[in-house]
Amino acid sequence: MVKRSIYLDHASATPVDPRVLKVMLPYFTHWYANPASLYSIARKVKTDVEKARSVVAGSINARPEEIIFTAGGTEANNLALFGVAQALRNRGNHVITSQIEHQSILSPCKVLEKQGFKVTYIGVDQFGLVNPKEIERAITPETILVSIMLANNEIGTIQPLTDIGKITRRHKVYFHTDASQCLGLLPVDVQGLKLDLLTLNSGKIYGPKGVGALYVRRGTQIRPSILGGSQEMGLRAGTSNVPGIIGFAKACELATKDQEKEQKRLSNLRDKLITEILKIPGSRLNGHATERLANNINVSFSGIESEALLFYLDTSGIYASAGSACHTSTISPSHVLLAIGLSPELAQGSLRFTLGRSTKSQDIAYVSQVLSTTIDKLRSVSQER
Repeated sequence: MVKRSIYLDHASATPVDPRVLKVMLPYFTHWYANPASLYSIARKVKTDVEKARSVVAGSINARPEEIIFTAGGTEANNLALFGVAQALRNRGNHVITSQIEHQSILSPCKVLEKQGFKVTYIGVDQFGLVNPKEIERAITPETILVSIMLANNEIGTIQPLTDIGKITRRHKVYFHTDASQCLGLLPVDVQGLKLDLLTLNSGKIYGPKGVGALYVRRGTQIRPSILGGSQEMGLRAGTSNVPGIIGFAKACELATKDQEKEQKRLSNLRDKLITEILKIPGSRLNGHATERLANNINVSFSGIESEALLFYLDTSGIYASAGSACHTSTISPSHVLLAIGLSPELAQGSLRFTLGRSTKSQDIAYVSQVLSTTIDKLRSVSQER
């Protein structure tokens, strides 16, 4: 029987904070009216949605009218890429991104290439860092958009967005970032980063799943992705997910309020676990040693298959992942790990631990001990074959 339950996959999904759930509940049962209707209770719901929009905007130093609510980070990323590409097609047909973006960026880029757009995929160094100079060299008169994530969802490396933002502004090219993993772990300021578009995801910050937002700087040219009604400034048709929006706003409020304290706490726990893991022979840390999210640990173990390791950790009540949750069902090695120079074999022996609000200091010793014992066992079995 499992005696402990330690969830270390917060980059994949977070539990809804009880304080978030509490504010959501009335909008399922009492304030259920469609905010697009004209009667009094609908006007009250619309007012609350707009208050929520202001809260989300405030968490990233944006204006309320610059926040477009979506069904999550994937939709926001798709809206950013397809929306800008279609709006500016007559001006240019070149997009720049990196080789380690989330599939909700890379897959739209592949579609754009089939539609006649040119896409440049910037490589990264061994730590997963993009070189801003390479982005500047890649910009042409046809370039309309640069999309570089703020921090990588698999290895946690934080990108030099401030430097990239200066370059895109100088060249008058739109700049988008996927910040789905970052709110509550990093200060996010769209003005300071000189961003034109930014993606947020409620399900990563202890809010409800199925809701997110795209920040669209005032004046940015973009076409809608879902047609129908005039909701969300005409950029995203469909009846508003009112409970989700209310919960998302509360999650943003809590994340930004506690960010500094939680970032410090998680960084300490992260570093302790990294130190213990690297005592295991044949282990290596993936991503940047210091420029990484406070909760992220991505490690590889030689001679180990991550699938078997995850199974044994599960039986000990430890829940981690082999990379992005969107691709854990595939057997292909992570495109992120390959991009930073890992061999396919070593990439297949990689795990991602992402800590969260439930992670305690006493969990570190237990995870370290179970991990070390399990790896020894798996290597012994492998040698016997």
